[in-house]
Amino acid sequence: MQNAASTAARTGANTDEWRAVASATGPADRAAAEDGVRLAYRRAGLAEPERIVWARSPREAVLTVRSLGAEAGASVREEVRTRPWAEERRRVHDELGPGGWVELWAGTGAQLWDGTRELAERIRTGVVERLAPPAGQDAAADASDGAAATAPITESEVRQILLDAVLGQHDAAWLAAFDGRSPRLEGLASVAASAGWWWPYEKVAVVCERPSELHRDEAGRLDSGEGPALVYPDGFALHAWRGMPVPPEFVASLSTLTAARIRDEENAELRRVMLEYYGYERYLAESGAEPLQKDEAGTLWRIALRDDEDVVMVEVLNSTAEPDGTFRTYWLRVPPSTSTAKEGVAWTFGLDVAQYAPLRQT
Repeated sequence: MQNAASTAARTGANTDEWRAVASATGPADRAAAEDGVRLAYRRAGLAEPERIVWARSPREAVLTVRSLGAEAGASVREEVRTRPWAEERRRVHDELGPGGWVELWAGTGAQLWDGTRELAERIRTGVVERLAPPAGQDAAADASDGAAATAPITESEVRQILLDAVLGQHDAAWLAAFDGRSPRLEGLASVAASAGWWWPYEKVAVVCERPSELHRDEAGRLDSGEGPALVYPDGFALHAWRGMPVPPEFVASLSTLTAARIRDEENAELRRVMLEYYGYERYLAESGAEPLQKDEAGTLWRIALRDDEDVVMVEVLNSTAEPDGTFRTYWLRVPPSTSTAKEGVAWTFGLDVAQYAPLRQT
């Protein structure tokens, strides 16, 4: 039992360390990352790259890879990352058995998988949109493009280069599961702990810096109402509110919102973001809304929105006083079909109104 507890504690500590790696910001440890790159090549049975080139973001790295062309040689991602990972996964799975593997993954990689996968996909999408926007839109240029001074890049080129990437710190989920078990993956782990994404080719490896800023909400989604949610040293950035991509100019406008501006917004998704940022209570007060219904559970309010479903809220007063003697008000969003406050509160507990009969409200 003690060994099992010790193993669980060690696994938990490793997972926390890799969670920190996935969220790390600031300058890369270039010396450690380059040592890791060379080790990853050697462990794959390859000659070390002749050169290691640094980029300030995945966007800049794509342009750098493109500018290198045949000079870089063929991609060796299959040998460096894909094949070792698959073989080590099979080895550990056979060693632990199906049940042991499930337990290991549940305590390590599964806890990081959704967050790292979603973040990596947002970065990929952002790179494509930045370098190869839809027809009729100009590609955005950063203040210093470096390798960008070439012919326009196509979307298919961008996507193909992104397929050659090893995700570095954003491979933290599966590296957490193999931590301490697979020396063969030591080089990959070293790069991940020291830098961002990287591209292994026969003669050249391109490695990019980590983000300089990363802002996420309590659910782990990209989130910032003050500026970019993700920023790289070259200025490549992503703007988001609670995971939803938003235009940079939209974020800049949030500080000057008014109830009228929210009401007049034609884009339903952006209007929902505005409401969340502004606050339902404030919007109700400033828009002159009147309550629909009151009962012992609270007060029911409805916000009618053009081209979108109504927002229905229950205003609930906490029956337990705060330390200063005041009583806090809570706002519960409930389905648009809700007709009474009690029905809405019951819904939040997974009950229908007939089943909801609290002895004491808290």
